[in-house]
Amino acid sequence: MTNLILENLQLHVRLPSMTPMPTEVQAVRTILFVCTGNTCRSPMAEGLAADLLADSGVFVASAGVAASDGAPPSRETIHTLESMGIEYEGHSKPLSADMIRNADLVLCMTRSHQAAARSLVEGDEDLLTRIQLVDPEGDIPDPIGQSQATYDAVAQRLKSVIPGHISDLAT
Repeated sequence: MTNLILENLQLHVRLPSMTPMPTEVQAVRTILFVCTGNTCRSPMAEGLAADLLADSGVFVASAGVAASDGAPPSRETIHTLESMGIEYEGHSKPLSADMIRNADLVLCMTRSHQAAARSLVEGDEDLLTRIQLVDPEGDIPDPIGQSQATYDAVAQRLKSVIPGHISDLAT
């Protein structure tokens, strides 16, 4: 089921809810996390948010502003998530304007990611307001090439800020 949803997100198709309303089709609520290469921070955030939102009907995805298509997450990212009891099987995807259009909330790791995402949908004020920093206090530093402890610290920071964004979407 998750692979089907991912394929549809990559095709930029909005999926109906698993339990449609009697008189209308309800769209799946979607959160998109954005970083640079989509192999460290954004997959980590995606895994954390998906775990927090399990069984809520909210779809969580991630992409990168400079990502290649199909790269695996770093082994440190996988190790961090596994140590938290979270299984992650995604691969990198380049950020697109359609991904932003299909998301209810776009959470970026840095101000430069936010600027890059906003440049893809320039002029659409509704979409621009959806693109926010995951941590309003500042940028989440890139752990690539650093120690496992650095990845673990990034995960703890993400774990502390993500719940403040997702509570409205889960209801």
